[in-house]
Amino acid sequence: MSGMQDMPSIATPHHGRRILLVAAVIVLAVIAVVLIGEHHLKGMLVRVVSSRTGRAISIDGEVEAHLLSRHPSVSAREVTVGDPPWMPPGVTARAGRVLVLLEWQLSVPPLGVRRLEIDGAKLRLVRDAEGRANWYLSEQGAGGGPPLIHSLSIPDASVEVHDAPRHLEFTGTVAAGDAPAEGGAGPLHAEAAGQLNGRPVVLHLLADPLAEVGRDRPYHFRLDERSGATHLQGQGYLEHPFDFRQLQVTFQIRGPDMGDLYFAVGLKMPQTGAFRMSGKLERSGMRFSYTDLRASSGESDIGGRVSFGPGSPTEGQLTSDRLRLRDMGARAAGHAEAEAPALRIPDAPWPVAGLRKSNALVKVHVRELEIGPLVLGDASARVRIRDGVLSVAALKAKVAGGNLTGSARLDAAHAAPRGEVDVLVTDAQIDQVMGAKGSAAGLSGFLSLRAQLRGSGDSWHAMAATADGTVTAVIPRGTVRAALAEAASLELAGAVGLMTKSQKETLVRCAVGSFDAHEGVFAARTLVVDTDKSLITATGDVHMDTESLDFTMRGHPKAATLALRSAVAIKGTLRHPRFSLAGGGTAAETGVAAALGVTLAPVAAVLAFVNPGLAHDADCAALLGSAPAADPRQTESPAK
Repeated sequence: MSGMQDMPSIATPHHGRRILLVAAVIVLAVIAVVLIGEHHLKGMLVRVVSSRTGRAISIDGEVEAHLLSRHPSVSAREVTVGDPPWMPPGVTARAGRVLVLLEWQLSVPPLGVRRLEIDGAKLRLVRDAEGRANWYLSEQGAGGGPPLIHSLSIPDASVEVHDAPRHLEFTGTVAAGDAPAEGGAGPLHAEAAGQLNGRPVVLHLLADPLAEVGRDRPYHFRLDERSGATHLQGQGYLEHPFDFRQLQVTFQIRGPDMGDLYFAVGLKMPQTGAFRMSGKLERSGMRFSYTDLRASSGESDIGGRVSFGPGSPTEGQLTSDRLRLRDMGARAAGHAEAEAPALRIPDAPWPVAGLRKSNALVKVHVRELEIGPLVLGDASARVRIRDGVLSVAALKAKVAGGNLTGSARLDAAHAAPRGEVDVLVTDAQIDQVMGAKGSAAGLSGFLSLRAQLRGSGDSWHAMAATADGTVTAVIPRGTVRAALAEAASLELAGAVGLMTKSQKETLVRCAVGSFDAHEGVFAARTLVVDTDKSLITATGDVHMDTESLDFTMRGHPKAATLALRSAVAIKGTLRHPRFSLAGGGTAAETGVAAALGVTLAPVAAVLAFVNPGLAHDADCAALLGSAPAADPRQTESPAK
């Protein structure tokens, strides 16, 4: 009985109908050959194929057909295939010779492709910005792909690829065919060589033997691509041969510059130094998903998942243990000079062209984000790109022991991009923010800062040079080197202390700096530092187009002292400030109350703008209480 289970079962009615249908088709084919004759097949073949594909087909050479055979065959010479009706007029393919070797099968259609040979092929493959391609079977897509082919030979085909959505431009040769193997058909080999996006490229593909292909099992392949020094390796499979709508690939990439990925796969990435990347690509229909992404360059890393498809935004979630901005850009890639730039604020243009074409919503979390000397911890944000507008919402981070929150917006839909930023920093430790400079000055304490700015331009510097808005910083308590404070008050004791590098500290009761920005000029609205020995005030502005400084600082001792009768001038630039004594003045004779009357009128509103609680801080409240009554018209909130 057990042996009977291995025997073929009796055909079902469904199988019987299939056999009858196949037999009928065979009989009709034989009748067609007898009545029409093989020499009339050329015209009929052209008409049938043109009708089924909607393309202009021409055969300028001979056509040979051998249908009454165990393995029927059709060959044609000088074949031209035009573009489909959904594309502009053109030619998709030309071939010097096409041979199709068929085999009878008990299925529909009754003939399968046993072998396909194409000699002297020239292919021009185009996909437009809307995603329509001339190699598709219909305007909506390639469908399930071509029929199963069990043997293939395409030697040295000349190929052009113009793929707008994938940013791929290829010109070169492609060869594909079965590799000979002892005892049967070997694996499929394919090789491409030429120029990809302007760089030399070589690609090798090794896949399962075509002789063993079947719709009911996956079709596996491996690929190896080299574009310059960038090396891509991948392995994966098609769920159903040769239907590329269901695809899974695991890949690894390494190279000298992540920006070179554009020349290898058409992805526009930032420039970096040497990098490694790995991940998994899964395609389902027209939806592409990248998972298990891992990338590293220098001391930076990033990973996560990203998915995209037509009619919906790119969605993703990216995480990083450490991300340093200096690991990205032309300098990291070795394409820029090593000397420091003249400007403090970067003037490298933003990639606004990419923003205008993108639609994305990505959540980002970075455990440690380095922006120059500033280090942000546990930084997170929600980034959206839509209609050329980049929005950063729910921005949160730890900075120098304090907290940073805010939002930003960049509208790149205009010829000159427009940007806005609203950032609040609370309780940041000054010595950590300023680093070595803070240590040299003996600065310590806690800093709160609020910036509301808007501007236009294609770089950070261009935005700053056109900025309007308000920037305010407050130090409600802290310390500073006593010699520095006394020198700022123009006391001779302070000058002596600086020369002897005295480390004695003095208390900073409250310090406030508020700037009103208009067309890139940041004018000091309030600049005051209240120490236990003196009151220091300053006036002036910063011109962000040239980053030039023009400030005058005056000290007002709280007790009689031997003082210089001069002010301190601060000139130069943000990168290279210069300090000098200004001309004669009456700094030592100016009373504290008079100075407060000039500088503190808007401070209450300024403190509330940064943090309403600062107005009730004991030290800042004492400073406010010592000022003459302010004009109510001057207390309007700078946030308005």
